[in-house]
Amino acid sequence: MKYTKEEVIQYIEEEDVKFIRLAFTDIFGKQKNISIMPYEIRRAFDTGIAFDASSVNGFSSIEQSDYFLHPDPSTLSVLPWRPEHGRVVRMYCTIIDINGNPAFFDTRAILIKAVEDAKALGYTFHFGSELEFYLFHLDENGRKTLIPYDEAGYMDIAPDDKGENVRREICLTLEQMGIIPESSHHEEGPGQNEIDFRYSDALTAADEAFTFETVVKTVANRYGLAADFSPKPLSSEAGNGFHINLSVEKDGKPMNDTMKKNLIAGVLLYLPDITLFLNPTENSYLRLGRNKAPKYLSWAEANRSQCIRVPAAAPANSRIELRSPDATANPYIAFSLLIYAALEGLTKNLEAPTPINHNLFNAASDTVSHVRRLPETLSLAKMCARESSFVKAHLPENVIDLYSAF
Repeated sequence: MKYTKEEVIQYIEEEDVKFIRLAFTDIFGKQKNISIMPYEIRRAFDTGIAFDASSVNGFSSIEQSDYFLHPDPSTLSVLPWRPEHGRVVRMYCTIIDINGNPAFFDTRAILIKAVEDAKALGYTFHFGSELEFYLFHLDENGRKTLIPYDEAGYMDIAPDDKGENVRREICLTLEQMGIIPESSHHEEGPGQNEIDFRYSDALTAADEAFTFETVVKTVANRYGLAADFSPKPLSSEAGNGFHINLSVEKDGKPMNDTMKKNLIAGVLLYLPDITLFLNPTENSYLRLGRNKAPKYLSWAEANRSQCIRVPAAAPANSRIELRSPDATANPYIAFSLLIYAALEGLTKNLEAPTPINHNLFNAASDTVSHVRRLPETLSLAKMCARESSFVKAHLPENVIDLYSAF
């Protein structure tokens, strides 16, 4: 349910809410929050809640540190793992400077602008997230180990799959928070899991990706486990992907084959430029090119060795799946750049390259010799981003500088 400001105030007054968490992220997507009391909610909506931005990585200098959190009432959600009496709720926020302007470091605002820019051209984008994670045991001091919770494999069942009950509780918790899971299963790696949830508009999907990570880590901790979303936590096992499903409507009409190929063309064209923001850590590049993680700038129907695949689906559910990103990406930035790349393909009627329907992990050299590759190292990805006029046109300079710093 999408709440209005007045409905939020009424809910807080009537439902025994004692704490309101105002949530936001730093530039790299690390989640932050501040809790306020119920009698502060009107001030939060009217003028915002001040915080010291200079203490958040990449935000601002100590000389200009006062910024304000403005909650988005449509994102109100109860935290089900907190007490029913004296409830805790959460809202995501935009960040405003003292003059009422969006903060230059607010990545959620970057996505809001991307959505508005697309809408001005008649396009509406939908995103769906598939996030993989490992469950590891904790040591006697409650710290994460690299000992997997089980030794099960792809889609195994209990008792080999010990994560069944953990995934069940995650799904039920997501439902309580208004996020609809579609499927869950054990993944290829020992202790590795995946839960997919229903697609949404771009901003809601990005907010929900952050909520999902919080829920997974919270539920895992209740089971005495640690959830790990890093791209390659175990060097000899499958990595964790953040597969992004993307579709588009034009003036309310669903994506047809021409639009789909234009969209693919735009994303593949600019993927080297934006890989830094989809795969921002050294660990990211230990995953790419291994265990179904792509390394070539290619696409095909259904083929999971490709960077982009087109899943088999009814026309109403037609979409593309980008398989290169991982969960160290900030979804606000990732979705923004994908929207702009897709718009380039759509508005300029770019032609997608010929699909390559081969297993690219064992393809002959003459099959792939002409195919461009994703950046193979973090350093190369940083160079591509720094030199990209596309990235400079769509991200603030400070964001580019922070990501591309050596």
